[in-house]
Amino acid sequence: MDSSPHILVVDDDREIRDLLSRFLRKHSFRVTAAADGREMRKAMEAGKFDLVVMDLMLPGEDGLALTRWLRSTSGVPVIMLTAVGEETDRIIGLEMGADDYVPKPFNPRELLARIRAVLRRAEGLPSVESRKGIVTFDEWKLDTDRRELFRPDGELVPLTSGEYDLLLALVERPQRVLTRDQLLDITRGRDTVPFDRSIDVQVSRLRRKIENDPKDPVRIKTVRGGGYVFACEVVKS
Repeated sequence: MDSSPHILVVDDDREIRDLLSRFLRKHSFRVTAAADGREMRKAMEAGKFDLVVMDLMLPGEDGLALTRWLRSTSGVPVIMLTAVGEETDRIIGLEMGADDYVPKPFNPRELLARIRAVLRRAEGLPSVESRKGIVTFDEWKLDTDRRELFRPDGELVPLTSGEYDLLLALVERPQRVLTRDQLLDITRGRDTVPFDRSIDVQVSRLRRKIENDPKDPVRIKTVRGGGYVFACEVVKS
């Protein structure tokens, strides 16, 4: 059986679907293409996918609605394709659980790099410098071998790959101010885009999961004009 990653490409532009399908197959991926939400749902019911590349603007159900549906039924990573001027929709997409986005027009090689990066995060493959083991803060436990977060009472807290990468970046650098650009570089290896608010979105999502009062955070604090700082004492074992 072919064990290469299976990618679902969802785009109503046939030329883009065909281009991406050929390009990704050339780089050893299995690819299924869908033109809209109806075809995407049929494909999801019929097969198992490792990642979905989805256009934001689709006929019928758009990419935001489909991402919401995916997040309610599946943990499959999502990379969203967006037009350059659709910053608000990109932010909403990230809020709904998309793992990354690539603005159109895009270079297929950049998309390929993003796909590989997201798949590495989803599979939990360690980076060269990553330390493995248990990281503890305020009686919370982050298992970096299994990429799992546990509350003080032992309850598992589900994290998207993006949320996990952000939390790991913070706990590995406690009491240190990290700018948004630094966090983007650490978590995604991305060239900075002016006014990119994806880190703010991920911080907001993460705060809702680890703060007693997300509106008055004590663990992930905002530094005015600077970025964010993880204010907890961290113990690694």
